[in-house]
Amino acid sequence: MRQQNGLVMIVGPTAVGKTKLGVELAAAFQGEVISADSMQIYRGMDIGTAKITPEEMKGVPHWGIDIVDPDTPFSVANYRKLAEQWLEDIWRRGRLPFLVGGTGLYIRALTEEYHFVEFAGDPEFRKELEEAARVNGQEFLHERLRKVDPVTAGRLHPNDLRRIIRALEIYEYTGKRMSNVPPSKGATRFPTLKIGLTMQDRQLLYERINRRVDQMLAKGLVDEVQWLLANGIHSKLNSMQAIGYKEIIDYLEGRIPLAEAVEQIKRGSRRYAKRQLSWFRRDPNIRWFAVDRIAWNELYGACYRLVQEFQHQLANRVEIKEDGGSTS
Repeated sequence: MRQQNGLVMIVGPTAVGKTKLGVELAAAFQGEVISADSMQIYRGMDIGTAKITPEEMKGVPHWGIDIVDPDTPFSVANYRKLAEQWLEDIWRRGRLPFLVGGTGLYIRALTEEYHFVEFAGDPEFRKELEEAARVNGQEFLHERLRKVDPVTAGRLHPNDLRRIIRALEIYEYTGKRMSNVPPSKGATRFPTLKIGLTMQDRQLLYERINRRVDQMLAKGLVDEVQWLLANGIHSKLNSMQAIGYKEIIDYLEGRIPLAEAVEQIKRGSRRYAKRQLSWFRRDPNIRWFAVDRIAWNELYGACYRLVQEFQHQLANRVEIKEDGGSTS
């Protein structure tokens, strides 16, 4: 039975168990996994990103992992362009894609009508702006933005230096004001089943995050960061500002002791999990499961049935369309 192109989405905070569920369901439905993790795209950054291993993949094809070097600029627009190609390839072969991860902006960009300004940025111009802010203060750049794009300046705080610089870059090199970019509509681009994993007891989630950080250290996170630095990956790159990497760099460069670096990683990861939950909670269409309130077999069984029902709905959409009726 043919089916309309659709997507299963598995989201939630870090360390909640998304990877395992995604692999198991993809294996059961002859699917393939697309990673929605903004750090697992980088080659050589394995331990600090909790990157899935070949053994953990269990033969399920994975996309979006190890696709660029850490010193290669990569944006959410780059991700959507590549992910659309992966989706088309998976659909063309009649398989079901599973989008698994916790980077909300990546997920939103792929699954919703999301607009981008097609401009990669200019590192030299950005450095000039950063230096201007350092010498003259952040208000100076905010006022500069107000002169060319008062709408964007009005909604950005003067301390939001990163977005102010981005808006100035866009205007400088494209002639477009960021305020003129049409807002995202939020409409789903294709049929999507949304599954969310969480933990009702927030403290249990934080304990799981802490254990994961300890495991990263035991697996050699410090050695991984040393290797990256020794192989020309500069400590100031965006990729190296990720949680787990910037703190170890501070330790290696003598600014803080290792114990403090580890505590900062744990605290930063817990805060990141809170932000992830806040982001995904805004979507009323996510089917949530509290993994601390349900046994694994029950969780897997419930999600299996959801995917099975979703596939039937996709097949019925095609049948209706081929009969000449409405697909809505």
